Amino acid sequence: MANNIIEQTATLLTPESLKAHWQGHRGLSRRILDAFPEKELFEFSIGGMRPYALLALEMIDLAEGGVKGLATGDWTMGDGAPRHYGQSDNGIKTKAELLALWDKVTADIERYYPEIAPERWQQVEKAFGMYENKGIGTLQYLIDNEIHHRGQGYVYLRALGIEPAPFWDRQ
Repeated sequence: MANNIIEQTATLLTPESLKAHWQGHRGLSRRILDAFPEKELFEFSIGGMRPYALLALEMIDLAEGGVKGLATGDWTMGDGAPRHYGQSDNGIKTKAELLALWDKVTADIERYYPEIAPERWQQVEKAFGMYENKGIGTLQYLIDNEIHHRGQGYVYLRALGIEPAPFWDRQ
């Protein structure tokens, strides 16, 4: 019976389509970030969660260091640790500054992503010295982390009486 089975391999995602998927999420996350009023972006919180500016800085750090780490194997960020990692504003005081940093990291993704060698997707590494996984698993984590924090942004915006962009609109 095994001889009658035709084995087929389906390509579900190419590296390029995965990047487009990630950048689609980043575009939506940017629209959520941009929807915040300036003051609330840095101060509004529910239930002890961090303000959205700090959540966005965590997303920025992980994306910036993540794409560089996937491409080069260097999981440090300048001084060896994420610059912001959502714990402090690190000098970012305005929404415009935060959006500019977001856009810089989006450009960094476009720059570094093509440098990710095919074998890196299955290579196990400890990203940022903390997250041991295959490269593909690390990128999935980065995307999942962003979706998680964007969901917090949806809750914040709705609590502020602001209708967020549709969650499915990732263009």
